[in-house]
Amino acid sequence: MTAPAICTELLPAGGTGNNGVVFKLTHSGSGWTQSVLHSFTNSPDGSAPISGLTFDANGNLYGTTDQGGVNNVGTVYELSPSGSNWTEQVLYTFQGSNDGEIPYAGVVLDPEGNLYGDTELGGAGDGGTVFELMPSNGNWTFSVLYSPVLNGLGGPAGTLARSSNGTLYGTLFSGGGQGCSGYGCGSVFQLSPSNGGWVYTSLYNLNDSGVGGNPEGGLVLDSAGNLYGTGTGLLGCCGSVFEVTP
Repeated sequence: MTAPAICTELLPAGGTGNNGVVFKLTHSGSGWTQSVLHSFTNSPDGSAPISGLTFDANGNLYGTTDQGGVNNVGTVYELSPSGSNWTEQVLYTFQGSNDGEIPYAGVVLDPEGNLYGDTELGGAGDGGTVFELMPSNGNWTFSVLYSPVLNGLGGPAGTLARSSNGTLYGTLFSGGGQGCSGYGCGSVFQLSPSNGGWVYTSLYNLNDSGVGGNPEGGLVLDSAGNLYGTGTGLLGCCGSVFEVTP
């Protein structure tokens, strides 16, 4: 039997007020039947759910909206199954200040139920943020783990990868390797938990001549610790798929 497929609308369109939807595709005979789980309303729940979704062990779904929310700079939300319906809860509304703004990427979940994600802009370094949301007695506590200093250029845009020891891996859209009209072609980085904090390490600076550049997608981590991602090749035309090995 083919399991249902649950996805987000990939463009900020459709649904109530044209703000996007979360939908399910259920295999039915020789075709598929679509049903809408949630239709976004811009405020307070957000708009433009561009990223993918993350399931937990209880069947709850977690995701982000790139826009909307009370401050119109994005949200993190949860969808919980309730009978034949789904209940939506906004876990965090971005302020557009040191917490970041425009969470283009999705979130990843650790075994304790904490969520990790990133924003492309804002933050103390004006280059986005990497953040954590921790569940606590029915509420969620938000904290910034890292804020790249990019002076308004695009920061992390792809969904993070997480290793079994809690290390996070991500990409910066700008900065790092030069080229790309002087804005830099982005980089691959690592955040390692250490003594209650996080240590940032740049693993590789991308470029626009054969090794991608300006990565927007997330990373995939294999069992040997190799990282795989894609560069858009913003100014180099055609993009690429790359591997970073330890």
